[in-house]
Amino acid sequence: MHAFPHSTTSAPTAIAVPPSLSLPVIEAAFPRQLHPYWPRLQEKTRTWLLEKRLMPPDKVAAYADGLCYADLMAGYYTSAPDEVLQAIADYSAWFFAWDDRHDRDIVHGRAGAWRRLRFRLHAALDAPRDHLRHEDPLVAAFADSMVRLYSFLPGAWNTRFARHFHEVIEAYDREFHNRTTQTVPTVEEYLALRRLTFAHWIWTDLLEPSAGRLLPDRVRKHPAYRRAALLSQEFAAWYNDLCSLPKEIAGDEVHNLGLSLITHEGMTLEEAVGEVRRRVEECIAAFLVAEREALRFADELGDGTVQEKELGVAVRTCLGNMRNWFSSVYWFHHESGRYMVDSWDDRSTPPYVNNEAAGEK
Repeated sequence: MHAFPHSTTSAPTAIAVPPSLSLPVIEAAFPRQLHPYWPRLQEKTRTWLLEKRLMPPDKVAAYADGLCYADLMAGYYTSAPDEVLQAIADYSAWFFAWDDRHDRDIVHGRAGAWRRLRFRLHAALDAPRDHLRHEDPLVAAFADSMVRLYSFLPGAWNTRFARHFHEVIEAYDREFHNRTTQTVPTVEEYLALRRLTFAHWIWTDLLEPSAGRLLPDRVRKHPAYRRAALLSQEFAAWYNDLCSLPKEIAGDEVHNLGLSLITHEGMTLEEAVGEVRRRVEECIAAFLVAEREALRFADELGDGTVQEKELGVAVRTCLGNMRNWFSSVYWFHHESGRYMVDSWDDRSTPPYVNNEAAGEK
């Protein structure tokens, strides 16, 4: 299967995007990019899923390529060295597998299994080499991903990444509690939690090894850079909510911006869909403003010393990949089998998941 089979940076897509999900500004102003390593990336990530036992062999054969996990990363971190992109793509595939395990633990009431997994992931995050042969394939694969990701930049990056992912694990635990108690968070509660469950700062952290450079705090925390980074992630999270709402209603979910709007703002389903779409479109417009400001900041760095000029180049690279996130996420949602609910035999049970207890002895 080829990445972007119906669309290139110069030709319009042949995929029929439903009008409620169509964003002409993305299709016109955010050309798709693809890392040249993609064919090998897809092959190696598929092999990694098998070797790490994250999906049964029959499901890997039937669904792995169609889920487009490698495509998503190959369209995002287009400047990354091959080895870095491979580590990110494998980690991303692991993240989807973890998300599926979390969902199945909730659906089947496996609170004890989730609690054990949660603590194991915290431990593996801090000492991944000690968990490479863990009995739970999900823990062992996570440890493998961390060993690889921790090898690219200095320890300060590793510490920051670990801090951010500890927060993600705890956010998943809060989502577990909400779903098992059928608690729909308020809009503000949901937006704050979503930044963690979508791992906004994890994907932003990974821009740095892709650019081959640790960014100093004065760059990462610069208002224009930070706002552009946040908006690229907010778009992805909210567009995901827009596209996955039918899947999540079918799965008796409580975590979706649309569901929070319906429950706490008194909106109808149609009104909630319109409001999420409005927020998505405002996010795109705001990013274009923040992007210009951040590029000016990169130009200012380029007027300094040789080191500052190199830093300015790295900032531009990171901003380019933030921009890639818009088109990669957009098309992923229309090409990945992860969101094709209407094609599933059971709309509440994705066909690509292992629906049995996992990681337990």
